[in-house]
Amino acid sequence: MGWVAQRGREEGALVNNDVGWQELTLGLFRRIRSDLVKTVDGAAIASLDWKASPASNSAGWLAWHIARGQDRNLSEMIGPPQVWVSDGWAARFGRPADPTDTGFGHSEEQAAAFRSPGDHVLLAYHGAVHELAERYLSAAPDSDLGRVVVSPTLGNVHTVEERLRGLITDSFAHLGQIALLRGLMHDGVR
Repeated sequence: MGWVAQRGREEGALVNNDVGWQELTLGLFRRIRSDLVKTVDGAAIASLDWKASPASNSAGWLAWHIARGQDRNLSEMIGPPQVWVSDGWAARFGRPADPTDTGFGHSEEQAAAFRSPGDHVLLAYHGAVHELAERYLSAAPDSDLGRVVVSPTLGNVHTVEERLRGLITDSFAHLGQIALLRGLMHDGVR
């Protein structure tokens, strides 16, 4: 029950109409994780720190910003401290253990000063953050989308739905920017 034939890319494919918001959202977070690994894994530090123009962000900064945004929002939604602080990730990035340092509101100078610790550290940090999404979305109650969450780091109030929507759209937008940067780089930087 709940499975119906779906027309589209795969003729006759079955689609489960009983999927809840949690499973759908978790699938999107898994796609973000997969796409981030595909675009960052194996990249040299010079490639991660390369910028298309002085005012643009580097791929490394964008990958870090994706992870930091998810870490901040998920921790504020579900309660544990940010893994950036609690698990010592800030030190691995050579940055202060400041829960507000997510890249949101960074000036051009702050973003330009960011130096990537390497693809493995970027992806390991995002992997630790992704575990928060897995744990939360695997157990989130059906009614949680309307729950109001106060952000002590930003001083604003949003529902869980608004936070998740923002995280997902922001993450996919930045993944597109990373892919574009990787495509623009000349062969000597890769």
